[in-house]
Amino acid sequence: MTDEVLYNVEGGAAWITINRPEARNALNRAVREGLKTAFVSAEANPEVSVVVLTGAGDKAFCAGGDLKEMADVSLTVPPPDYVPQPNRTVPMTKPVIAAVNGGAYGGGFLLAQSADLVIAVENARFGISEIKIGRGAPWAAPLPWLLPPRIAMQMLVTGDPLTAQRAYEVGLVNEVVPYDKLMTRTREWVSRIAANAPLSVRAGKATVYAAARHHRDDAFDAAEAIWTPVYLSEDAQEGPRAFAEKRTPVWRGR
Repeated sequence: MTDEVLYNVEGGAAWITINRPEARNALNRAVREGLKTAFVSAEANPEVSVVVLTGAGDKAFCAGGDLKEMADVSLTVPPPDYVPQPNRTVPMTKPVIAAVNGGAYGGGFLLAQSADLVIAVENARFGISEIKIGRGAPWAAPLPWLLPPRIAMQMLVTGDPLTAQRAYEVGLVNEVVPYDKLMTRTREWVSRIAANAPLSVRAGKATVYAAARHHRDDAFDAAEAIWTPVYLSEDAQEGPRAFAEKRTPVWRGR
C-alpha cells in the first residue's frame, strides 16, 4: 500500500482507509493506485470475508478527484478504471461496506455507489459534483437501479447533494449513525457477515447483481447457476450437521 491508502486485515475484514484528510481524501494518483492494490489484495486473501472502505478524519469520506492534479495533466476523458470501481473495473466477490464518515462527492460518491452496503454518519452528504464543474459522470449509470429514477435525475441535473437521512429514505444508505458509532456499527455488520457461510454470502451478493442484469425468468436461471456450487459444497453439509450437533459451524469455503 501507500501512505495515502492504509490497509489492514482484522476480524475477517480488510479495512481500507483513504488517508489524505488534509485534502478531504481527494483521489490523486497515489490514492487511486493504492485503492486498486488494496481491493485486489482483499479479494485474493482467504482470511478476508468482508471489505470495508472508509476515509480518514471527520470531514470527508472522499471529496472526489484531485482537481489540481487533473488541471496539471489536462485530463479529458478518463478511462473507466481511472478510479478503481469494485464490482465494475475490479472484480469483487466479497461484500464491500462503505463506512462513509463525511462528504462523498464525485469520485467519492462513485466509491460509495460501488459498494454493496453503506453505513453513513449523520452529517454525510452524497453528490455528483461533476455537474457543477463541467466534468462527466458516466459512472452514475447504475443510479436509477439504486434509487428512484427521479431522485437519480435530480442528482444528475442539479448537482445538489443528498443528506445522509435523505439517502437512507430513498434506499441509497443502509443505516445512519452518529460519528462516534460509525466504526462500532461497521464492526457489528462485519461480524454478522463473517459468521455466515462464505460461499453463501458471495452467492447472495452475486444474485442481487444478476437480478439487475437479467429479466425475471433469466434472473431465476442465473440464480440457479450461482447457487448450485453452494449446494454441492462441503459447507452445505457442515451447516445442517453443526445445527444437529448443537455447535458453531466450521466453514471451509469449499
